[in-house]
Amino acid sequence: MPRPRECFEITARDPQSRGRAGLLTTAHGQVRTPAFVPLATKGTVKGLEPRDWRELGFDMVLGNTFHLMTTPGKQLVKDFGGLHEFMRWDGPIITDSGGFQVFSMGHGTIADEVKGRSITGNGGRDGKTLGITEKGATFRNYVDGSKQFLSPEESMDVQAHLGSDIALVFDECTPFHVTKDYTDKSTQRSHRWLERCLDWHAEHGPEDQLVYGIVQGGVYEDLRTESAQTIADSRCDGIAIGGSLGADKPQMYEVVEWATGVLPEGRPRHLLGIGDVDDLLRGVELGIDTFDCAMPTRLARHGVAMVPDPTKRWRVDLTGSPFRGSTEPVMEGCPCPCCREGFTRGYLAYLQRSKEQTGARLLTLHNLAYTARLMADLREALAEGRVGERIAELRAGAAPKVFHAPDGTPYPGAPPLQAPVAA
Repeated sequence: MPRPRECFEITARDPQSRGRAGLLTTAHGQVRTPAFVPLATKGTVKGLEPRDWRELGFDMVLGNTFHLMTTPGKQLVKDFGGLHEFMRWDGPIITDSGGFQVFSMGHGTIADEVKGRSITGNGGRDGKTLGITEKGATFRNYVDGSKQFLSPEESMDVQAHLGSDIALVFDECTPFHVTKDYTDKSTQRSHRWLERCLDWHAEHGPEDQLVYGIVQGGVYEDLRTESAQTIADSRCDGIAIGGSLGADKPQMYEVVEWATGVLPEGRPRHLLGIGDVDDLLRGVELGIDTFDCAMPTRLARHGVAMVPDPTKRWRVDLTGSPFRGSTEPVMEGCPCPCCREGFTRGYLAYLQRSKEQTGARLLTLHNLAYTARLMADLREALAEGRVGERIAELRAGAAPKVFHAPDGTPYPGAPPLQAPVAA
């Protein structure tokens, strides 16, 4: 049985927590960790080009298997040379399995937004999960209403066609409200699907594509730790933590702590769908290496900017009337393209009211730049052995550090990492 590939090296550890910095090596380059991964759901980070997120300091983006298989389709992407060529991005790409979308269709406005439809109606083409069996999941396509089926093998085949650097195995993402008995049965089925994904990939998958298993188990400690141990004992190259993480933030942190307490040190750990500032800080303390979330870009599309204000959840809503005449920048001292060029809160409030796409683009650049600097700040603090102190400062409202290029120009990229440390 093939062993997991050695794709991750730890460059620094925090002796006071589980935090660590490292380098994740993929076929299309390295990812400096801890890192945030922007969503390129349908083959693009909304409103941006690859050169934008590269210049902001991001090493990897996430593509959505479910949406890309729905449209434009796996074969068309492959015919273009894979997702990298299709979207003109030469860096690492991670793709999800489609499991989250299949098992959460029709639940709330976030799903509506991701699917690009109005929350007031979609012409009767609601996506819907129709059935889950050992073979896979049957669902109704949200684009044309057709009945479709997704299995572990098909999920891996789609990701092979996309040619991503990291593929996630197919699993059931159970919601918070289901019983422990259902969660247990679902988790065991996801473990069996894991083996089917790995078997398919071993025979048919791209040789240089890494595969991540996914820890499930809901909010139950025994199920979470059992699932984490099962994934740790598998052939997976890396490990993601998914599913329902709890009813509130303290419970979410507890669930993540259960998992990382069991997971092996030598493999990369990804936390699925989490990206609030306080969650990133706590996640780094708990030993998470990479995160993905729609939050920074979704906030931007709704006129909300990320700022160092923990009393307001690190955000300011620029759509309100108090900002109509404001000549302030979004954030003092911020080197992002929006703030650097002097765009004011009043102007951005006007763009939002007018539904002009420029406003969403500028705030997307700002929010992603803020997140990139935050992660770079944490990487530097880990390398210097002061991450606990720095996290305390950031929790208290400190702004992420502004890094400078050799010519003195500010930019939100990361400082160089130290050499790997002994295990």
